[in-house]
Amino acid sequence: MAESSTAAVETMLHQPDVEETDAEAELINAQVDDLVIKADELEKKVIEVVNFYEKKQGGINTKGIVVPNKDKASNSTNGMNNSASTSNNKQPAEGPPKDAACSKRMQDLMRQFGTILRQITTHKWAWPFMKPVDVEGLGLHDYHEIIKKPMDIGTIQNRMEGKDEVNRYRNVREIYADVRLVFKNAMLYNDDTNDVHVMAKTLLEKFEEKWLQLLPKVIEEETRQKEEEAQASANVVMAQEASISRIARETDNELSELSSQLQELRRLAIESCRKMTSEEKRKLGTWLSKLSPEDLNKALEIIAQDNPNFQYTAEEVDLDMDAQSELTLWRLKFFVREAHERQARNNSNNNNNSATRGDDASKRKKEICDALAKSAKRRGKKQSP
Repeated sequence: MAESSTAAVETMLHQPDVEETDAEAELINAQVDDLVIKADELEKKVIEVVNFYEKKQGGINTKGIVVPNKDKASNSTNGMNNSASTSNNKQPAEGPPKDAACSKRMQDLMRQFGTILRQITTHKWAWPFMKPVDVEGLGLHDYHEIIKKPMDIGTIQNRMEGKDEVNRYRNVREIYADVRLVFKNAMLYNDDTNDVHVMAKTLLEKFEEKWLQLLPKVIEEETRQKEEEAQASANVVMAQEASISRIARETDNELSELSSQLQELRRLAIESCRKMTSEEKRKLGTWLSKLSPEDLNKALEIIAQDNPNFQYTAEEVDLDMDAQSELTLWRLKFFVREAHERQARNNSNNNNNSATRGDDASKRKKEICDALAKSAKRRGKKQSP
């Protein structure tokens, strides 16, 4: 049935006296397909640009976007280019050199902090805090229940000197927090009448006093780092805007070229299309009615493209083949041919699959029969005297 249907379509769509016209139309049809692919690629670029500015501006309503004409698109693109050029005139912060400078400044602060720490460690009461608490040796069985994060000055010094690569300090405030933790732990575990508590409280007060002298420099450096990070983020946005501007400019040029090519193809298509005979229109209408619902909707969409007033979504569609342009009729012709060829291939594949399943079933049935025959033969041998 599929073969006869395809043959009938081929008879209707390939008239012997119009082979040359059909070839020209086929060539135009292929060129149109190429342009459709290009249009899809351009659509992705447009979406990328829209999404970028939607994020930047906090949400642009992209529903019902109308593609502007070439002049407006060019003006918009030029505006983006001018904006990008103005932004690019600003001197962007250089990444690696500024990172190195920032690291050097922080190292200088750490060295100054190291001087403070040495002043504390040379105090006569610093010795209990230089090494980790000997919990087992001193019999402090409840130490880890009270002190959740043990710390000592020796561990801090190792981290500052880079001996502990995993837990190296990134800034001065991290060191400051650990030094305070050493004395706070001692004050927490020992009551205020204990000598260790008194020693820790005294050293903490001296440490805080010296820290206040360094603190303005620390705040200045932190403020500077935040400003540099903000500038780096701004530079990233500037680079993104420049990239999006370039994409928009290229897309505008490609859309202009695509529009010119489509206009030329439309002109060639109209010139190449011969007039269909009444018999061809009748057969085309007959085969349109035999399309699947999905393909029929696509065919009606083709008609609606050249007929804006055509209501192809209505429950009942009245289609007058004589009222259609030659271009629309030929587009329908090619679509019908492709749809029926595709359907024929699908039917052929389904038939092949059914035949394969039938062969498998027959093979399995033969295997079962052979097995039963062998079983019956063995039973017969056992029963014989």
